[in-house]
Amino acid sequence: MKIYNSYKDQLEPFKTIHKEQLNIYVCGPTVYNYIHIGNARPVVFFDTVRRYFEAKGYHVKYVSNFTDVDDKIIQKSLEEGIDEMTIANTYIDAYLQDLEDLNCLTDYIKPRVTEYMDHIIEYIQKLIDMGYAYQVNGDVYFRVEKIKNYGRLSNRQIEDLKSGARVDINENKESPLDFTLWKATQEGLSFDSPFSKGRPGWHTECVAMIDDIFAEKIDIHGGGSDLKFPHHENEIAQSLAINQHRLANYWMHNGRLSFKDTKMSKSIGNVILVKDVEDKMPLRYFLLSTHYRSPLNYEDAAFEMYKKEYEKLETTMKQLHRKLDLQNQLRIVDITDVDISAHIHTFDEAMEDDFNTANAITAMQSLLKFINISIRKKLSSDIYNQMLKAIQYMTHILGLYVPLQQLSNDDKILYQQWQTARQDKDFEQADKLRDELMNRGVL
Repeated sequence: MKIYNSYKDQLEPFKTIHKEQLNIYVCGPTVYNYIHIGNARPVVFFDTVRRYFEAKGYHVKYVSNFTDVDDKIIQKSLEEGIDEMTIANTYIDAYLQDLEDLNCLTDYIKPRVTEYMDHIIEYIQKLIDMGYAYQVNGDVYFRVEKIKNYGRLSNRQIEDLKSGARVDINENKESPLDFTLWKATQEGLSFDSPFSKGRPGWHTECVAMIDDIFAEKIDIHGGGSDLKFPHHENEIAQSLAINQHRLANYWMHNGRLSFKDTKMSKSIGNVILVKDVEDKMPLRYFLLSTHYRSPLNYEDAAFEMYKKEYEKLETTMKQLHRKLDLQNQLRIVDITDVDISAHIHTFDEAMEDDFNTANAITAMQSLLKFINISIRKKLSSDIYNQMLKAIQYMTHILGLYVPLQQLSNDDKILYQQWQTARQDKDFEQADKLRDELMNRGVL
């Protein structure tokens, strides 16, 4: 397997720190609103990464946080006259519902900033004690220029950053580059600390959580490309200061999703909320249709195409499942057929080439075509069961859920009656039986 490591800007062979164990952290949402389909892209992609590793036998420790104390949450609280924790809890619940609707796994570790406050404060104190941070009037800042190669991840030079930072001068800082670890404030939700009553800076939250939950360097740190600078750059700086490592062996960043060639932004309102999308599986299909590092542009026509592609997938899988079920031949089998194995090999090759889901989808569609041709032949039930297992393997990893309902005896009798009516050209009876089968979800 090879993964593109953003830290080194190159494709690298992938190797875990611990055998058959994968530790991954993905930056989660600030919970002040519903997520839009651009926010959903990294969620769906890294869920697919997790699914692939687990399918290959790895034990995956997957962590993604909730930022539940933030200026945006305070503003939302003031606008709606509701306390901040109620705001945060409301949108955490909504976020997890969106994940379930997109068939994302939700059984992962979900730290909240408010629950990790003690460790965040200890982490900041450690940075102060080591000389990497300093206090001014209750605020705490990180000394960026003490970090060698600061800017490596985002390919920025210290001098260029200093020139840009001087536009917004903060006289409390030793350097315009220094970023906030702790902000003294009593506005909104605030916490007692040795520095002042206040709340942590955003860049310290994730790194402190990783430090506590994993207690070591992790395999993969993921997120959107917009997080490279300053968020991930500043996480690396703090980790280098305390632990002398860059936090993760591999840094992975997905490209931006645009809305009709325009940056999607809640502030200007050109967003599609996930909760408002009726067709969640076609949305997931669409989000995986382009390589994760490439930009993705939402157009109505493109989304409509993936609705049709999902319908094809659903129809083929149901036909194959029903064919076996009607013959009482659904079985658990090993995949030994050369042609079916070749499709799986092509799929796996795509996934192991930096999680190229676009090529993996092409492999899945090729298998679907093969199934559609084969289903009209008289092959053994063993071969058909191998086909079903192969397509379920692919759809499980891609997270494309297709409900397959096992038929009852009544369903099977009704189906045979429908087939007989069709053969006898009793179209009126056939239509009635077809309607009943559709009502039952058989067709």
